[in-house]
Amino acid sequence: MPKTLIMIPTYQEADNIQSLVERLVKLQLDADILFIDDNSPDGTGKLLDECALKYKRIKVLHRRYKSGIGTAHQYGIQMAYVDNYTRLITMDGDFTHPPENISALLKYADDYDIVIGGRHAQKSSLEGWAPWRKILTYTAHAFTSTMLYLPYDATSAFRIYNIEKIPERTFKLIHSKSYSFFFESLCILNENKFTIYDVPVVLPPRTLGSSKLKFKDMAYSLFLVLKLGLRIRIHDKKLYIETP
Repeated sequence: MPKTLIMIPTYQEADNIQSLVERLVKLQLDADILFIDDNSPDGTGKLLDECALKYKRIKVLHRRYKSGIGTAHQYGIQMAYVDNYTRLITMDGDFTHPPENISALLKYADDYDIVIGGRHAQKSSLEGWAPWRKILTYTAHAFTSTMLYLPYDATSAFRIYNIEKIPERTFKLIHSKSYSFFFESLCILNENKFTIYDVPVVLPPRTLGSSKLKFKDMAYSLFLVLKLGLRIRIHDKKLYIETP
């Protein structure tokens, strides 16, 4: 059986976290759960510590600063390799990735190297989202599809990685520290011929708390998509893992 880790980065999710933990535990998945909290001033970290005392398969990593969602995912990936997990599930802590949808992704996890919970395969996926968030999401998808040859939901953090099939050195090629991590990582995985499957899921808008996405993140993401698109077209060797 796969040894599975679920990794969830958190920042300012005190309103959501206890309910999220309860819903994850209710699923009775054979998985450990790692929360990575960036010193949330609203007490998210303290609530997570209380959950870890209650449920033995929950682990909490406290980081001293708000270091970026990309670095949190990099750390979770690194820990999956260090602790010999064979499968890593990543998701957000704000209920835009309902835990109950994990089972839909797991159906394909044995057949693909990366499985994504995607927002673009069915019209109802973004029902209830604010118009500006819909426009931003669809624009990002059109841009990454065209520039990076990614027909998948490249900005979704709801993923399963088959760690045992992807060499750890692949992730060393990714340098993004913020939200751009998601499309940069998928671009590099795709360019290195790992198999990817996009599972259509309905992703509700967050109901509590606020979005962490900033204008500077969007501006940098635009720049990085253009840069990656150029590197793909000139076949930059630094995008590809070396054959042992």
